[in-house]
Amino acid sequence: MRQPRQVNERTERVAELLHEASELHHAVYRMVDGDDPDWASWYASWLIELSELPEILGSRPVRSELIHELVELGRGQDAEGRRWEDRYAERIVERFGSRTG
Repeated sequence: MRQPRQVNERTERVAELLHEASELHHAVYRMVDGDDPDWASWYASWLIELSELPEILGSRPVRSELIHELVELGRGQDAEGRRWEDRYAERIVERFGSRTG
């Protein structure tokens, strides 16, 4: 039996930001029920420019690299049934978080 993943505080905070971004994105794109083919660009811009993500990570991700990571994450599924925000946050912290942050 698999042990549940332990989520650290930094990953939780990033997951909360992703959830907030999701709610804001849906509000901005409410006229089309959240449909936005370029959603990853919107998320990356908001996360880098308007949220605490760089502070939480201890570094500022390169926008194009964050977009790429979001798109790749969007293609995957979580076999463990976790919330998408938790899965994305874990990868973002792993990929972009500073070792000392």
